[in-house]
Amino acid sequence: MFKGPLSESILKIAQGKGLVTIGVHDLRDWTDDAHRTADDKPFGGGPGMVMKVEPVYRALKSIKAESAKAKIILLTPQGKRLDQKMVKRLSEEKAFIFICGHYEGLDERVSRLVDQEISIGDYILTGGELPACVLIDAMVRLIPGVLGRERSLDTESFEEDLLEYPHYTRPRVFRGMKVPPVLLSGNHKRIAGWRKQEAIKRTRVRRPDLLGRLPSVDYRRVTGWRKREAVKSVNMRRPGPLTGLRKK
Repeated sequence: MFKGPLSESILKIAQGKGLVTIGVHDLRDWTDDAHRTADDKPFGGGPGMVMKVEPVYRALKSIKAESAKAKIILLTPQGKRLDQKMVKRLSEEKAFIFICGHYEGLDERVSRLVDQEISIGDYILTGGELPACVLIDAMVRLIPGVLGRERSLDTESFEEDLLEYPHYTRPRVFRGMKVPPVLLSGNHKRIAGWRKQEAIKRTRVRRPDLLGRLPSVDYRRVTGWRKREAVKSVNMRRPGPLTGLRKK
């Protein structure tokens, strides 16, 4: 499950540049029986299987011996919900160990072995592998030198508690839909102002919960925008393993 996401696109480039090292470990390598059993039936009964604490403990002990300062993260629905501010804080760390749950989950005692529990949203997945990939991707792209244009990070969605402004490219007109004239003006100051206002408008329609974090001066600048713009915008938009990450 990790092979595709961790070996393509930006993550592939980052590893190729030697900016980050990513390793995947199988918890079965730290089991102590002939069947390499990493899970068992839950005490008290119930459906499914629960991942055992002993293999997780042995794996962490072994990996930490090589990377003593690695921050241990458990991907779980019970964790704090991931957002861009958390990603930025985590990206300042040097190394991580991600524990990915599976089946019915992990023995509760695993939570006492970790530094932080993180959830990527209020929905259910088969395991923690995909959340780990999401978190790794979000952090790696913030490492200096990974992206071609570092300045582009400053204008992405959530960087200023705003959604990103609209983007356009050729052709100028497509089936009657035109590129806003300001983007063709060559006036960089006007373009920057338009983009900021459009980001606020878009956030107001699609993620109004973010607006409370904005400076009031920015919000007042767009309080008079036309209602039909909001309606138009809404209508257009609503038709079992361990993973290690280490920065170089």
